[in-house]
Amino acid sequence: MSSTKFDNKVVQWVDDRLPIFSMLKHDAVDYPTPRNLNYWWNFGSLAGVMLVIMLLSGIILAMHYTPNVNLAFTSVERIMRDVNYGWLLRYLHMNGGTWFFICVYIHIFRGLYYGSYKAPRELLWWLGLVIYLVMMGTAFMGYCLPWGQLSYWGTTVITNLFTAIPVVGDSITTLLWGGFSVDNPTLNRFFSLHYLLPFVIFALVFLHLVALHTTKSNNPLGIDVKGPQDTIPFHPYYTIKDLLGVGVLMILYLGFVFFDPNFFAEPTNYVPANPLVTPPHIVPEWYFLPFYAILRSVPDKLGGVLAMFGAIIVFFFLPWIDSSKVRSATFRPIFKQVFWIFLIDCLILGYIGSQPPEGIMVPLGRIFSVVYFAFFPLLWVIGKVEKPRPLPNSIALPVLKAGQAGHAEKPLEKA
Repeated sequence: MSSTKFDNKVVQWVDDRLPIFSMLKHDAVDYPTPRNLNYWWNFGSLAGVMLVIMLLSGIILAMHYTPNVNLAFTSVERIMRDVNYGWLLRYLHMNGGTWFFICVYIHIFRGLYYGSYKAPRELLWWLGLVIYLVMMGTAFMGYCLPWGQLSYWGTTVITNLFTAIPVVGDSITTLLWGGFSVDNPTLNRFFSLHYLLPFVIFALVFLHLVALHTTKSNNPLGIDVKGPQDTIPFHPYYTIKDLLGVGVLMILYLGFVFFDPNFFAEPTNYVPANPLVTPPHIVPEWYFLPFYAILRSVPDKLGGVLAMFGAIIVFFFLPWIDSSKVRSATFRPIFKQVFWIFLIDCLILGYIGSQPPEGIMVPLGRIFSVVYFAFFPLLWVIGKVEKPRPLPNSIALPVLKAGQAGHAEKPLEKA
């Protein structure tokens, strides 16, 4: 029998036999949450909203798509022109990937700024990174499906990178291709995996939430909850906050869908794939560009591949690389400055990755790639030499002080 009692008899009957409503009440209504979470904490739930949109739109699109090299491009055009609201579904899915990555990138950098990777949340951090890696694989395979020029040549270039791996590289590439070049078996494999992997992401997100509710949420102060005075129920306080975030996200997201749906798209990909004509500039989607710049900055093929993958894998070691006991950058003056330099460096690498690898872009790519990797050993050094500001005794204390200060200021403002 369920220990939670509901007024609705049907709900109570179901809950006595399958305590799903008790679980939802505990994890989505009564869940004690730090009372000082700011709007940067919205982006986890916003990423979840985008995941649902991507799943639903992708399932419907898959009903009309034909994974064949002779028909894929025209099947996408048919979706756009002949399927009822097919243009809307495609633009929702195409732009949804962009906004999904925007939410996830902000979510990751928020975790980096506030030290959400530190004990006891290491496993939570790792699960988030695994979700990100699976997202990248899913997005790459989805980019192949329209079978335009960039779809074909981007797939050819990226899959060819595996040939740099000693001994097994050629076998991995042949397995991915399903033959000895990018062709119909490749498209079929990528379509199958692109359909499957979002459900893997969904399962990983569930584990991510279990880990979050086990170790509890971090907060802007980066200190542990000391008691009930430091928390508030998730509902209604943070559900309202999340709904506001969803509203803002939908305005931006649907603004692009309806008014500039091809803003993030490449015109070259609206030309059918032609293995005999190489585009002058092969460029991946924007969310891969920093890693693409790192890949190109190393003259050796194997070295470039190792650098590209290493740029992501190194994040798994952050809980040990960062030697500071203080989580939040709010109290770490040196780390705060280095964090913003690192963020700017990532944005510059993204721009470099979007440009042809010639002229000044080649040395700049190498310089900013070195800056990228220098961040991690520097993080260890900073943790040893930095003198953090004093931490508050509890979450409630600065929150209540801020509230009292706000109330004290009101009469002065009126005066």
